[in-house]
Amino acid sequence: MMPSLVDVITEEPSMEAFLHIVLPRLLDGIPFEIHPFQGKDQLLTRLSDRLKGLASYIPEDYLVVVLVDRDDDECERLKATLEEMALQAGLRTRSSRLGSQFQVINRIAVEELEAWYFGDWDAVLAAYPRVPPNVPRQKGYRDPDAIRGGTWEHFERVMQRAGYFQGGLRKIEAARTIAPHIDPDRNRSHSFQVFRDALRELAQG
Repeated sequence: MMPSLVDVITEEPSMEAFLHIVLPRLLDGIPFEIHPFQGKDQLLTRLSDRLKGLASYIPEDYLVVVLVDRDDDECERLKATLEEMALQAGLRTRSSRLGSQFQVINRIAVEELEAWYFGDWDAVLAAYPRVPPNVPRQKGYRDPDAIRGGTWEHFERVMQRAGYFQGGLRKIEAARTIAPHIDPDRNRSHSFQVFRDALRELAQG
């Protein structure tokens, strides 16, 4: 069943800015709302209460998508935490449903939003033409989801060496500038692909 509304809960405003531009291409007309928190700690602290509140009134065809950065967490453990919060709120998750319509999809950006930029370097190059085009072929950047030492820090350094963001990466500005050039079909980040495919599945009913 196609959802009547997709409610996306994410941890910070730069992901919100990115999704406002990218989601219409993935949801194919399904209306959506995005609710950002001010950081991952705040999201994990408040998510349980938010889900319990939603469970008290949302209709069956209302879908919640929770999108969190992995950062340094172990992926399976973080996913299990998100799943448990939803189940304790009385909501059915995509991973746990038993033949019934699910109400929550939990997804993890590995490691951060900036990994999705490394996954579509053509989009970054279109937005910021002075960046080196060969970054995805350089050692350490070939797998966007395996960049070590903080993805956004690596992205900031690459951008600064190209003459951008000399005062520090402005994450919301970067998201709004890069997102219009993102091609969901060419992104090499596995975590983006999993997120993309889950949303496209919704759009197909």
